[in-house]
Amino acid sequence: MRLIIAILLPFLVFFTIGRPIAGIICLILQITLIGWLPAAIWAVYALGQYNTDKKIRDALADRR
Repeated sequence: MRLIIAILLPFLVFFTIGRPIAGIICLILQITLIGWLPAAIWAVYALGQYNTDKKIRDALADRR
């Protein structure tokens, strides 16, 4: 679900993963028509990093 949001409304993903400042910067980038594509790519990349970090945290928590 977040992946669809990352493509359609890139700035919103940053607010859902707890990065509001990046969300505001992404919104400013998304306002321009040319900047929408880089904003979507950035949001998908950040979402992938968030998911990876979450898996690592879960794995480390299981070890303890």
